[in-house]
Amino acid sequence: MSEGLAYQSDAVIPGVRSRFVDNGNGLTVHVLEAGYESADRPTVLLLHGFPELAFSWRKVMPRLAAAGFHVLAPDQRGYGQTTGWDARYDGDLASFRFLNLVRDAVGVLTSAGVNKVEAVVGHDFGALVAAYCALVRPDIFQRMALMSAPFSGPPSVAVDSHPAPAGVLAVEDALASLPRPRKHYHAYYATPTANADMQRCEQGVHGFLRAYFHHKSADWAANQPFELGAWSAEELAKLPTYYVMDRGETMAQTVAHEMPSEAEIEACAWLTEAELAVYSGEYARTGFQGGLNWYRCRLDHEHVRELQLFAGRTIDVPSAFISGDRDWGVYQTPGALAAMQQNACSNLIATHLLPRAGHWVQQEQAELVSQRLVELLRVPL
Repeated sequence: MSEGLAYQSDAVIPGVRSRFVDNGNGLTVHVLEAGYESADRPTVLLLHGFPELAFSWRKVMPRLAAAGFHVLAPDQRGYGQTTGWDARYDGDLASFRFLNLVRDAVGVLTSAGVNKVEAVVGHDFGALVAAYCALVRPDIFQRMALMSAPFSGPPSVAVDSHPAPAGVLAVEDALASLPRPRKHYHAYYATPTANADMQRCEQGVHGFLRAYFHHKSADWAANQPFELGAWSAEELAKLPTYYVMDRGETMAQTVAHEMPSEAEIEACAWLTEAELAVYSGEYARTGFQGGLNWYRCRLDHEHVRELQLFAGRTIDVPSAFISGDRDWGVYQTPGALAAMQQNACSNLIATHLLPRAGHWVQQEQAELVSQRLVELLRVPL
């Protein structure tokens, strides 16, 4: 254990330490921990998305600890300093299925001596893991907060009634046939070349991630999201290119068009160059394939069939949805937000779309996010 972080940098977050734990599911998990001084503090588990790390919670963890909570944030399977996962494209894809990611989370808690958490909080792809944590084991995960990615429920037995993920592949031909040929980023992330496209891109990993984070943030003025009318090529083509890409470009080429100026980078207080260097250092070292395998797994038929076991089941623990009001992630799957509010989460306490925040809401508006989380954590069970 140390006050400094295990990442290849000089990063230090006051009050946050690094730990490595055996999660009993094949991983040695790197965990950031705050509020560890007292053994009787209630625990909160924070799950990051793509392309992020446990480090993405650096601004939230000290605030939750100051509110009296014990906070755990792991580098999830495929990410950062966590080891034991298969980094090959043609390797063990099944280990990245969502129910195994839930098992990873439970193993982290067990290794930390925790048998239940006050809340599981997930951002981006981590929101789907958090949702299945609360769906499958509500006795362990007593509350839930999802960020940026609404949960519309498990896939139904009639897969074609669920536009994503099955619809991603179904709509690809229609996207390719548009006057401006396009492709869905999920389908691109499932290709064998996506990892190398990003890890070995012309602008370098640091430049790629700077443009990627900027493009999806409130700093990019064109992020003005709205509800799409249908899961169709014509409607999906209204999404920014980081979701529905130009057919002939890689993701690195896509975001390069929106690289912020030096002045914009200097003004970016929510992600300084030193903070970005933590991400770029890790992804330059590990590559992106671990995270990309989550996307591949979501498009895998056998994985979808496994989740159909829970078709029709709702999340019944007290829940909240938190996102930025400039985040297209809320609307990238038409109807998902309404499905979550009306059906998938039976005990949804609140939906918060925070001002001046894009996709990286817990970094862009950490104070407001922390306040909304504490409000949820105070809701009686």
